[in-house]
Amino acid sequence: MAPWWARSLRGRVTLIATAVAALVLIPVGIAGVLVTRSVITAGVFSETRDTAERIAYEMRGGALPMGAAIPVPHPAVDLIQIVGANGHVLATSDAARNLPPLSDVRPTVKNRVVSTTSCLPTECVHLTAVRVSMFADSPVVYAGRSSPEVLSSRTLEVIVFAEVALLIGVTAWATWLVTGRALRPVATMRAELDAVHAGDLSSRVTQPPGDDEVAQLAHSVNGTLARLERSAEQQRQFASDASHELRTPIAGLRAQLESAQLYPEDTDVEALVGSALRDTDRLEAIITDLLLLARIGSRVDVVKERVDLADLVRKELAVRSDKLPVRVDLADGVVVEAVRLQLARVLTNLLDNAQRHAEHAVKVTVGRQEPGTAVLAVENDGVEIAECDRERIFERFTRLDAARSRDAGGTGLGLAIARDVAMAHRGEIRVEDCPGGARFVLRLPMAFE
Repeated sequence: MAPWWARSLRGRVTLIATAVAALVLIPVGIAGVLVTRSVITAGVFSETRDTAERIAYEMRGGALPMGAAIPVPHPAVDLIQIVGANGHVLATSDAARNLPPLSDVRPTVKNRVVSTTSCLPTECVHLTAVRVSMFADSPVVYAGRSSPEVLSSRTLEVIVFAEVALLIGVTAWATWLVTGRALRPVATMRAELDAVHAGDLSSRVTQPPGDDEVAQLAHSVNGTLARLERSAEQQRQFASDASHELRTPIAGLRAQLESAQLYPEDTDVEALVGSALRDTDRLEAIITDLLLLARIGSRVDVVKERVDLADLVRKELAVRSDKLPVRVDLADGVVVEAVRLQLARVLTNLLDNAQRHAEHAVKVTVGRQEPGTAVLAVENDGVEIAECDRERIFERFTRLDAARSRDAGGTGLGLAIARDVAMAHRGEIRVEDCPGGARFVLRLPMAFE
């Protein structure tokens, strides 16, 4: 099992940052060592080459006395020898006295300057050999210096990789601290979310300052909690309204049956049965609408098909027997992807609503609106709906006045069903301005060809 720190997001982020730092810093350290060694070596060889070239030049010009100690032009390059063709040392500097030849490398005519390293019995040296002349018996000038400590030992590598290890450790420590500080608001939000329960959704998480990802997460969480609170409140209100709507016909039906039981001789059975059937029909209509509301948008009705709105309107009007005439203005070719039965129910609800409140006529319009939006509008020439009521009428069991009472027909759920169907199809339904009447407009995305 992974250690505790590797099982947390903070630990995983720190581990990843440490691995990335190692993958970057180790190659950089290796490259740094190689470059440093190369630069130091090039500098050392430059000094030895300059010294050897100078001694060779002086020797060719006869300015260098043989037999005497060779003067040292560069203090660091103190090992200087002139070796003859037979391998005998002809002259040396004071530091190279009593030393064997510094190297057995002899430059050629074509390659008269050679830089190399040589290990003597006492130490290793970096040196340059320069051929004095082009003749076969030309002596060779060797100029060298003790190899620098940084090149002759592993001190440089130890220092560099100690620094790399320190940087990796600092990276891990800093990442652990920064990640902990960044995730502290998340831990606070988690604790606050754990305290939220279904009985009280009014709590909100603390939103940190700024506009970073954590602040946006807190904003989204608070938005989700607000929607859940509204949904829970709507569910409670809906349960209360549904109970009230169902209680009324049940109470009426019970009163009639109890009266018939108490006074059987005075009971008109035919009238009793007719009244009971009306109450039963109302109960059935309410329950049917409630079931439809529960199904809208669920996976029960995911099967969609291409629906031509003009054809849907024609078929729906063909089976209706309305008390008022219905005028149509239908554009062909307005096709949407939808559940046909649900769209038919929306149209039926809008037509029923329009017939109940129209004075003389109802009009249905089908068209398209850019970009790619299908429009179905149902108008009536009745009372115009006030601006403040245009959203409220889509709530469940909402009736604006006595004209929208139970006696006028309907369950109080028709417009709520229409809105839920529109939302389930990624559309919208709203009331728009209509001089001398009411206009309900359903907008849906058109189907792709």
